[in-house]
Amino acid sequence: MALLLAAAVHANEPDRRIAVTFDDLPWASLEPATPLPAEGSVPMDMLDHHKRLVDALRQSGVPAIGFVNESRLWSQGSFRPDRTAMLEAWLEAGLSLGNHTASHLDFNAVGLEAYQRDILLGEAHLRPLLAARGQTPQWFRHPYLRTGTNHDDRTALETFLREHGYRIAPVTVTNSDWIWAAAYRNTLRQGDEQTRQRLRQDYVRYMMLRVAYFERRSSMLLGYLVPQVLLLHANELNADAFAALGDALRGHGYRFVSLEDATRDPAYARPDGYTGSYGTSWIHRWAAAENRGTSFYGGEPTTPRWVLELAGVASE
Repeated sequence: MALLLAAAVHANEPDRRIAVTFDDLPWASLEPATPLPAEGSVPMDMLDHHKRLVDALRQSGVPAIGFVNESRLWSQGSFRPDRTAMLEAWLEAGLSLGNHTASHLDFNAVGLEAYQRDILLGEAHLRPLLAARGQTPQWFRHPYLRTGTNHDDRTALETFLREHGYRIAPVTVTNSDWIWAAAYRNTLRQGDEQTRQRLRQDYVRYMMLRVAYFERRSSMLLGYLVPQVLLLHANELNADAFAALGDALRGHGYRFVSLEDATRDPAYARPDGYTGSYGTSWIHRWAAAENRGTSFYGGEPTTPRWVLELAGVASE
């Protein structure tokens, strides 16, 4: 009887699946103008952080995909092979790569033609890097998740992407991990291990609250839990906290799947009804197509004030 009850409970559990994606590879804080030692080489501590992130993903068995900004492969006008080596290490770990434009442009701000040029520039090294492994770029992630504010530009861009072999990489679990990462980076500079530990612990709790929020919205809109797509960034915080976050997700019943697997769900073929100026979850976009009221979008968990202050950010 006990075994039958346990089997019945297990059968009634929702099918929780999640794809993990990372923006701003090879590393979020590697901006082209970043002053670096040794003629622009990657600092050793950054390489250490990158290795910890890759190791955490590999050890957790997460088939993650990272989205590359081409401009981060350059420093002071010079191409940096050591930055490409970070992408090589990512691929060697069995992880995937996609296009995030060359310069992280805002589609809403620069317009269609400039945005298309930046997408093609974004594959200058990505395409040959993947070709050496018998692969081609298949996924494109919009910077800021801003996808255009009028139907004509959005349709034209979707056609352009299809013609170049791309699919748009959606996100359902949006968050402000970049704020937490900025706070974490400040504690690294200050050598404040106590605050750093608190940040890691509270960050995992915050991320699980975000996941739970979008679970509820998925159930409200679709009547079931859609396979989620989580957006993170390649940064020091996730290098140190992902193992704990992965454990928390598994403890909540999640299985890690690829972006390809997650987006096979029919929900991802639903119309995107959002034409606003902000980046937002695809669950909210699908809700906009159904003209859901404002109450549907409320109640998102927010970043605590002490983290905002530590990061030096006024608001989310």
